[in-house]
Parts: sequence; C-alpha cells; structure tokens
Amino acid sequence: MIPHVLPTRFFLNPRADPALPYGPAERSVLSSRENDLAFREISSWAGYEPTPLLELPHLARRLGVGTLRYKDEGGRLGLGSFKALGGAYGVLRVLERELRRRGSGPVSSRDLLSGSHGDRVREITVTCASLGNHGRSVAWGASAFGCRAVIFIPAGTEPDRVSAIEELGARVIPVVGSYDDAVRTAARSAEEKKGWHVVSDTAYPGYEEIPRFILQGYTVIPREALNQMGEGRRPTHVFLQAGVGGLAAGVTAFFWEELGPRRPLVTVVEPTEADCLLESALVGHPSPSPGSLDTTMSCLACREPSTLAWRILDRGANAFVTVHDHAAEETVALLAGGLEGDPPVRSQPSGVAGLTGLIAALFEPALSEPLDLGEYSDVLIIGSEGPIRERSTNERPAEATENP
Repeated sequence: MIPHVLPTRFFLNPRADPALPYGPAERSVLSSRENDLAFREISSWAGYEPTPLLELPHLARRLGVGTLRYKDEGGRLGLGSFKALGGAYGVLRVLERELRRRGSGPVSSRDLLSGSHGDRVREITVTCASLGNHGRSVAWGASAFGCRAVIFIPAGTEPDRVSAIEELGARVIPVVGSYDDAVRTAARSAEEKKGWHVVSDTAYPGYEEIPRFILQGYTVIPREALNQMGEGRRPTHVFLQAGVGGLAAGVTAFFWEELGPRRPLVTVVEPTEADCLLESALVGHPSPSPGSLDTTMSCLACREPSTLAWRILDRGANAFVTVHDHAAEETVALLAGGLEGDPPVRSQPSGVAGLTGLIAALFEPALSEPLDLGEYSDVLIIGSEGPIRERSTNERPAEATENP
C-alpha cells in the first residue's frame, strides 16, 4: 500500500529557473573538467562498477508518474552508501597534496597503493566528523592508501556504524552533541595536532577545498545514471535527500552543467527536525535548522548546511520539502516488499527520504502542480544507502567524551 503522506513543509524556490545558465559562480564549486578527473580516477579503482539503476514500473503506475528509476547506492564499493565515492577520493587528494608539499613530486593512487611512499604516508592522519557513512569512506581510503584515520562521531551513533568504521582500522572518538559539534571537534583537533588533515564532507567559512573534492566524487552517480538511461533519455525530475547538502549539490550541478535548460527539476528532501536547507532557502542564505535533530533519518541529522552545497542549491534546486520520520519508515517497508513484482530494495529511512518526498509531493497539489509532476514525468531517485547491519541486543551506543 502506498503510504498517504504529506510534506510537513515545502518551499518553491523563486530563485531557480531552468533557463539559468551554469555560470562562473557554480563552476567555482564544480566543473565538468574536475568531475571528469574524479570519474577517471574512481572508475580505475579495484571493485568499482556502476551501481544498479532499477526501474519500478508498478510503483510508478500507482503513483501516477510515467517512469520511476531508483539508483541503488547500497552496494557502492562494498561500503554500503554513496559516501564511498567522496571520502576516499578526498583522502587521495589530501595525500597527493601533502606529499607534493614534502617534496615527493607527482603522486598517483597507484603509487600509494603500492606502498612506495609508505613511510611518509604513515606520518599523515586524516580526520573528519561523521554520522557513519562518510567516516567509513574516509577510513577505507586511509586503509587503502596507507595513512591513519581518526573519526569523530556524535555520542549515541548506532553501534553497527561505529564498528564498521573501526573494522577498517580507524580510531573512533565519540563527542558530546550533534554532528555539527563533531565537525567543530575534528577541525579543532586537526589544528592542534601535527600531521592531521580534515577530510570533511561539509564546507564552512575558510574550509572549502577538500569538500570540493568530495563533491566531485559524488558526480559519478548522475553520470552513471545518464549512461544507464541510454542516449537521448534524461530524467525530468530528481528528488534528493539532504543532510548538509553534498549529494544534492553534486547531482544538481552535474545535470545543470551537462543538460543546461533540459536539466531535471530538483526537489531537496529533509527530515522535519533537520531542515537546514529549507531554512536557508526561506531566507536566501545558509541558515541553521531550528529542529531537534531527533530523527530516524539519522544520516541526515545536520543543523548547518555546507556553504559549497548551498552555492549550487540556492539557484539550482526548484523546491525544498520536509517529511516526517514515519513516512520514511513506511517507504522503507514499501520498497522492501517489491510492489506488485517490482524488484525489492532494502534500505533505511535516510536512504529513501528522496522517494518519500516524491510520494508526499504527489499528495500535495500545491507542490505537484507547479513542479508539473504527472503521467509524463521521468523521475530519478537516488537510494543513498543500504541497510546497516542488525544491531546486537548487548551492544550499546558509545560513551561520549568532551576531550579527545
């Protein structure tokens, strides 16, 4: 059964216009040249393959849209989410930069994987804040390329997310507070400790170079989707879940530059209690969410938007929508059941927020009509992560510390 849900809030963005060109301001964040470099690098890694683009014809029919495609990132590089594309690529670029600074000359991923710079690389520590998936990607990159990793997480993060990071050899440090508090703790620790470098997926004033690398990694997803749809095909609508906005910005920027005025209409979807991008859209500049951040869409529980992501979404996103937790939970069950013969998909609330936003929009004429959603729509959803491992009954959230 299709869950009958409505958006808790929505905003139609007057600053977004399909005719707007992808200009210098946007290219200062992401450009096709940089995206091409990221794709060539990532597609050369062992284990790389495009994630599936699933067609869900029965769900599309029940929702009243022409085509519904679901890009399932649950198997990405064996790490369970789209974050695999960004964090590890960011680690690579940091190591290349640091080794050049130390006089090693040009360094490639092949050099790092072979261990030819092992002694120097082992002196470097990468660090970040994470709600689980980004930290796992950074830890995986550090393990592959030979450096150390320290990941700061909000206390109370699911134990399975913590252990998945630790299994890759990273040190995990819980901190008091939210994801945004963990971001500040990681930045402060890197300032205090020699050889530490932040590899964050959110940008903030004074820190944008490395998050830009991470956004470049995320553009692999829409590139694959266009290739999989076939020549001449393109989505008319994309619904994208957002925490700080990195995935949404990467996908939006790629389609905007690649397709120009034929680009899809973009709707950004957030939890009701973590709506920093909708708040930013309302006032026209990056603004924090006033919500509690208490949401089962735990990977989206971010109070402050990425400054880089906002520079794309400010004019690139056509609408912003928030949805309740229960709606996302019902969408997880809907996908897992494989409606009327559609392929079943296993995910979790964070991973299906975009699809939940589509369902909510279709039940709200004041949103679906301006977006021209209907029987001719070709909708793309990014299923951003698969399910986390089942939690053991004797596992407890990690205890917090204020002094890492």
